[in-house]
Amino acid sequence: MSMQSDSAQFSQLAGLCMLASALAGRELRVEFAVPGQPAWTDGKVIYITDAVNRQQQTAQICVQAALLAADSLDRVIIKQLAKKPALTKRYLAVEADRALTAIELLLPPSVISFLTLKQMYVTGSALESLQVARSTQFIAEPPDIFGMILPRELLAAQRQEGGSASAGQHIPRSQQPKPLKELSDHTNEDDASSADFSSPVGGGGGIGKLLQKIFNMVRNVKGGGSPGADAATHWSRAGTRGSARAVQSSATAEAAADVFSGTAEVSYPEWNIHEQCYRMDWCTVQEIAPAIEEHADVDWLEGYGLRKPITQLGMGLDRFHRQRQGDDIDIDALIEWRVDRAAGAAPDDYCYVESQRHRRDLSVLVLLDISGSVTQASVNGSSVHEQQRGVSAALTTVLYEVGDRVALYAFHSQGRSAVHLIPIKRFEENLDSRIMNRLYSLKPGAYSRLGAAIRHSATEIIERGSTSRKLLVVLSDGLAYDHGYEPHYAAADVRKALAEARRDGVGCLCLSVGADTETETLRRVFGSAAHAMIPNPNQLGREIGPLFRAALQAAESRRRIA
Repeated sequence: MSMQSDSAQFSQLAGLCMLASALAGRELRVEFAVPGQPAWTDGKVIYITDAVNRQQQTAQICVQAALLAADSLDRVIIKQLAKKPALTKRYLAVEADRALTAIELLLPPSVISFLTLKQMYVTGSALESLQVARSTQFIAEPPDIFGMILPRELLAAQRQEGGSASAGQHIPRSQQPKPLKELSDHTNEDDASSADFSSPVGGGGGIGKLLQKIFNMVRNVKGGGSPGADAATHWSRAGTRGSARAVQSSATAEAAADVFSGTAEVSYPEWNIHEQCYRMDWCTVQEIAPAIEEHADVDWLEGYGLRKPITQLGMGLDRFHRQRQGDDIDIDALIEWRVDRAAGAAPDDYCYVESQRHRRDLSVLVLLDISGSVTQASVNGSSVHEQQRGVSAALTTVLYEVGDRVALYAFHSQGRSAVHLIPIKRFEENLDSRIMNRLYSLKPGAYSRLGAAIRHSATEIIERGSTSRKLLVVLSDGLAYDHGYEPHYAAADVRKALAEARRDGVGCLCLSVGADTETETLRRVFGSAAHAMIPNPNQLGREIGPLFRAALQAAESRRRIA
């Protein structure tokens, strides 16, 4: 195979890996199966058939990823399928239909009609599907596109990982390091909202949690849920700054629904690298209300050593007249000096204007990626979403406390007509427990049309920043992908969106925290904009100062050239 064909195959599989990870809500690889073998998965890799077209390969990935997302390959179930090929085939026919129906809103439009979901077997869980498969009910043969389930290989992979194939890299709560924090007097220790999951649609183990996760993800993608934000009932800020704190809110979302009354929809262009032109009014961005979890237990701020470097940034110039020395002449003072001298009086020498930085002059918008790919585990065990969420909380808090104007938005997408931006904190809002409650209620899912999100965020900061220096901070793993938004096309659009923002005087800084995205991939997506891969959030304090300066200086240079 030639080097050119190897490169094409790698590019093809890279796009399919993003699709698989987005649908399953966890990091997955895609490889070609042994010739003659149907599609299958071992929980870490989805094996597809090389001898079919791209649409069929996409459908194979959708089926296998749906099985993982719906906890269909749980160890308890797979053990009952071992050495029972007939039962396994009947179970696949019933359960694949249920799993695909559960994530139908996330499936690419090109494969929905191809899969022809029949919903012949109405089951509410994987266990119910197994019961139907064991019954005497007639069950049609599963189509070839469904692939197959290999119980022996799955059990071997699960033994190697020490858990269920559907659980990904989930770490039991009893084994997770627990940060020291001050709890609210009303914290509900039995509240399920404080549990950690490695997948936006599963990973908890129980069937009830599974269904709750599935339906919560669908509501988030559709923009549903209760509008508004919780009113604060407790907010602790006592003690040393930068330490961990907990806040809690028990008010209903309707109490502040007026904050998010109405849904803003704005159309933006998208850069088509194949035609070298813009697709005008191609993407529709919708601002949707965050879905609020009641009794959310929130880590207020981890710190990361950001306060000192950020304090030294964003200082605006104040001009002081009638100074003994300075960088300009004070005309009024100089005229008075000449008049006093002509009149024979003793004039003073305070005839200069001195410029000093004594006030904050910086507005920052933090844009947080909550697409399905950020649910992947990082090197320290927690998910990329958890780490980037903590960094966004720390950045927002420190910037707010030093006097900058700061806003925080999250985003994901479901095609070009549904790019959802979730305002966690607008520029005009005060930072309180309601803001952190919104942030920690976010559930990752769906895709990442990053170019449209950047364009909308740049518009927000230009129109509402109200300062001369503006900065957009993008927290993302750099894996931009959506329907019709393949990696090569997406990277070009993101680079163009960042260039547009810098041309308009907005500094752009792109941070990938905790992700294992390759450096070359980040460089291809973010281009010449300031960007960095931070393996551990604790390293951010050493890097944030130079990165902020580089982003602001680049924007100023591009604005002058434009």
